[in-house]
Amino acid sequence: MIEQRLFTVEPWAVRESELNLAALGQTESVFALANGHIGLRGNLDEGDPHALPGSYLNSFYELRPLPYPEGGYGYPESGQAIINVTNGKLIRLLVDDEPLDVRYGELRSHERVLDLRAGTLSRRMEWVSHAGKAVRVASQRLVSLAQRAVAAINYDVEPVDEPVLLVLQSELFANEQLPPTTDDPRVAAALSEPLVAEQHRCNDTGATLMHSTRHSGLRMAAAMDHEVIGPSRTEFHSSATEDVARTTVICRLEPGQRLRVVKYLAYGWSSQRSFPALGDQVRAALAAARYTGWTGLTTEQRRYLDDFWAAADVEVEGNAQLQQAVRFGLFHVLQAGARAERRGIAAKGLTGPGYDGHTFWDTETFVLPVLSHTVPDAAADALRWRRMTLPLAVERAGQLGLAGAAFPWRTIRGQECSGYWPAGTAAFHVNADIADAAIRHVTATGDTDFERDIALELLVQTARLWRSLGHHDVHGNFRIDGVTGPDEYSAVADNNVYTNLMAQRNLRAAAAAVERHLEKAATFGVDAEEAASWRYAAAAMIIPYDEKLGVHPQAEGFTEHAVWDFAATAPEEYPLLLHFPYFDLYRKQVVKQADLVLAMHLCPEAFTPEQKARNFAYYERITVRDSSLSAATQAVLAAETGHLDLAYDYLCETALVDLADLANNTNHGLHIASLAGAWSALVAGFGGFRHLDDGGLAFAPRLPEALTRITFRLRWRGQRLRVEITPDQAEYRLLDSAGLELSHHGRPITLNADSPVVLPIPPPPPTDHLTQPVGREPLARRLPDDAAT
Repeated sequence: MIEQRLFTVEPWAVRESELNLAALGQTESVFALANGHIGLRGNLDEGDPHALPGSYLNSFYELRPLPYPEGGYGYPESGQAIINVTNGKLIRLLVDDEPLDVRYGELRSHERVLDLRAGTLSRRMEWVSHAGKAVRVASQRLVSLAQRAVAAINYDVEPVDEPVLLVLQSELFANEQLPPTTDDPRVAAALSEPLVAEQHRCNDTGATLMHSTRHSGLRMAAAMDHEVIGPSRTEFHSSATEDVARTTVICRLEPGQRLRVVKYLAYGWSSQRSFPALGDQVRAALAAARYTGWTGLTTEQRRYLDDFWAAADVEVEGNAQLQQAVRFGLFHVLQAGARAERRGIAAKGLTGPGYDGHTFWDTETFVLPVLSHTVPDAAADALRWRRMTLPLAVERAGQLGLAGAAFPWRTIRGQECSGYWPAGTAAFHVNADIADAAIRHVTATGDTDFERDIALELLVQTARLWRSLGHHDVHGNFRIDGVTGPDEYSAVADNNVYTNLMAQRNLRAAAAAVERHLEKAATFGVDAEEAASWRYAAAAMIIPYDEKLGVHPQAEGFTEHAVWDFAATAPEEYPLLLHFPYFDLYRKQVVKQADLVLAMHLCPEAFTPEQKARNFAYYERITVRDSSLSAATQAVLAAETGHLDLAYDYLCETALVDLADLANNTNHGLHIASLAGAWSALVAGFGGFRHLDDGGLAFAPRLPEALTRITFRLRWRGQRLRVEITPDQAEYRLLDSAGLELSHHGRPITLNADSPVVLPIPPPPPTDHLTQPVGREPLARRLPDDAAT
């Protein structure tokens, strides 16, 4: 973690006022631009120096070996890894034949700004060569949210005080040399120079490169074009080879003159389209970008983001850095999924190669709740992608001897890519998580067409999985044995409470959806007897409870395990999985991330307020948060049970995970689910936002002492709702014309447009002080004072 503050605190921007080479990996992730289809890490325009170059296309991957010391039935045969595609960001500059490199000469000033309303990354610097020639460079970069295949860079150069001869080289560069990411030579070989050249072409102002992957059979094209504005003798030409295309611009600038180059980029990929078709596709996208122009692209970008913020902004008073972090998180959640369009949303989005670019259950549980209430079309597309991979999930279930669909724990294209089955295949809860996201999306949007055409089959096939995975015991109870819940420090357990409750919801929702869409359900072979069996299993579902302790065990027998010796665990021994064998972790009471606590958030109707308070206190003492996913959930339940200051600490932790590099790995990409979790901590935590069983929505707002106001907006069934919370009252305002019913701390209210309702906030319940394992207090408390306030 970088201890000093890297970024100035501003409400709508992330600004780096001077270049910190030691933090390049972090800033490359923080300054990444994406639209869900294209992702460009925030590398410097000239390419060097860098920590990790990165240009990504969603779901464009290569196969790689999954080495096993011992094989086993049902193990995945190969993995998938997102690859660094052709880099179109590169713009190199020679000043009187000396390359601009910030490590040499004198860097008088350097600033980068990520503008969260404009959707651009800007850079300004003044640099002096060893020969004493000074230039000012200003660049702006965007990945278009309006034109899915397009990115663009506006690059300006001017001399400071004397004439200079400039040579600008704008490039497409495939198969860049990357720092090693694995010690396994088999995997490294598979991912080294993964792109095979197929075609290349150029004209005066640009070029196209086309490549395929060696093993996964995917094809891609990248193209560039340029507008050049300079003095009268400005010359330019282009060339292309298999892996490098270059447009070279040459001119001499006098003081007061300027060279401006606008670089347009277009990317496309396919597993089926021919190379001529791909080439035409990206060149057409370039033509549209040039027709729109740089000014038009920036106008489109601002318009798109204005619409987004009008329905998604969260205002926070009392902590300026938290305000910045929350908007930063929402911006990157949008970038991860806005134009993914039936592709997955990876754990790192398109900001880095962490987790091999895989999609996990994080998407459905943490990211889609944000998108369903802010950009519902993006959430729907993510679920359509799951529906598209359903045949592979059905095939996987059959391989495992199960009915229905078994979705992968981690994947890019739908195949299981986890080589460690106790924390992979055994984590069947991913199937209920997908079903739950579909249920919540339909509830939030009221989209019955989506329910019939997409959600229904997801619900049916996952319900079939649970019915075949579980069984009725001799007492008639329905058991789900030998599964792993969200807590990866416990594995292959019986009747994990989270899994059972989510499966119960899945089964009930599937049966209800079948009733609403009988004709469509019949095409999946569902009859009344099968639907009745789902209801019977749900009604008989075992939910373990420890009567002696008065808490729910995470799974059967969990509270009988020995408690981990936290006092004897040194701070440097976290995360525990890197310092202790799983054998030891699996048989102790130690929780990596919220599991039973997450069940209380997502299935609140299954617990009384007293049970929530006791459960939360019990698990707070043994949860070490070795996963960045945990803090957001703990914030929500801390707020609900009255521990408002603790909830605030966890909110800060999840919101600042990347801006403060709290997990020491932001260089591999941002933690998209954690950034989404900041929204949940505010809206579901301090706002008390919940979906009701009858399809309504409820709020139970309260603020911690550190905050004086929270205002958030969300979409609900085609309408926009604004909620403003102060210490003593909450105001509910409908921003659209129709009416809306909701509840405030259990009190039903009806909203009409232009008629806000203001209600008092009752005091929180009395609480006792809670403690965490030794050394595992919220990470935000460990920040320097000026970074945490």
